[in-house]
Amino acid sequence: MSNEPLEPGHGNSLAAWVTVGIIILAFSIGTIFFFLDIAIMVWLSAGLAVAGLGAGYYLKQAGYGVGGQHSKH
Repeated sequence: MSNEPLEPGHGNSLAAWVTVGIIILAFSIGTIFFFLDIAIMVWLSAGLAVAGLGAGYYLKQAGYGVGGQHSKH
């Protein structure tokens, strides 16, 4: 096993937390509406999950990702 002195952060950044939070929220909402058989809301929650990916990408580009100018890692 090797000891690496510099840990890359493994996604411990604002961009990663926002992305994961939005996607978890979207899947939770989608699951509830799937159970209630409201198809349009299931598809809208799928769109929210895709928007979460977009938000994470935007935040990474804005410097809030691992190693970014606004990140502590």
